Amino acid sequence: MPRKGVNVSLSSYDDIFSTEQSRTEAGQEHVQEIPLEELHPFEGHPFKVLDNEEMDKTVESVRTLGIVTPLIARPDPEGGYEIISGHRRHHAAELAGKETVPVIVREMDDDAAIILMVDANLQRENILPSERAFAYKMKLEAVKHQGERSDLTCRQVVDKLKAADIVGEKSGESGRQVQRYIRLTELIPQLLDMVDHKQLAFNPAVELSYLKKEEQEQFLEAMEYAQAAPSLSQAQRVKKLSQFGECTLDAMCDIMDEVKKGDLDRITIRNDVLKKYFPKSYTPKQMEDTIIRLLEQWQKKRQRSQER
Repeated sequence: MPRKGVNVSLSSYDDIFSTEQSRTEAGQEHVQEIPLEELHPFEGHPFKVLDNEEMDKTVESVRTLGIVTPLIARPDPEGGYEIISGHRRHHAAELAGKETVPVIVREMDDDAAIILMVDANLQRENILPSERAFAYKMKLEAVKHQGERSDLTCRQVVDKLKAADIVGEKSGESGRQVQRYIRLTELIPQLLDMVDHKQLAFNPAVELSYLKKEEQEQFLEAMEYAQAAPSLSQAQRVKKLSQFGECTLDAMCDIMDEVKKGDLDRITIRNDVLKKYFPKSYTPKQMEDTIIRLLEQWQKKRQRSQER
């Protein structure tokens, strides 16, 4: 009676004589030195790398101590490596004259890479609203995509608010606040730049993001006309005009030209009125000092009159 064949698998020489520890270490990530020219930025990276005072300090640190925290990158099918975390360190190394930087190379799909890239950068201080807005938008799309892939059997998609909660968890933001930040990505560049420079407050900016692009362009003219940024109430009313199809330049100028609640306790005297009472050579500071001095004299005179 013939015997059934036995399936025998022969191990390689390395498998036989390698230890369990060496096999484990072989599968672990390790730091390697990679030339700077082989590393390139993450596609769509929303965080700005600026040559400012903070960068100068980083460059000096790199010259003195080197790169203490390795970059994280993933292999690019077209060659080289795509930086996931460490864009500022990479730029600082360039400015410091380094040829290589320490890198942890990690195989990651697009969604996992986006999530890690955003989370790593949001740990920094002084994140601009525009950076946070586009970073949250990228991460939200990645989280939703991961949810769709993990629910293929039941065809469920991650709820929008639940996904936004996941996005904000690392930075302590609620899902609602994440969604409000993402609204800023709908602003035209000029308005978004004003948010970054604190010339336009966050809450009014969110309301203005619902305007059509051409309406936002006109709103810039309305701000210029009124020489003022909108209050939350004004921005909300402009948003309503847009919703009802009544958002004209004249209507926006009318709203922006109104006296704000905070201005009711403020007295403003136009320069052309003041200049009638001062020499042409007087600066605004000199006029202010003179007015204060005259008011103090008037107050003392009034007090003496009351004492009599």
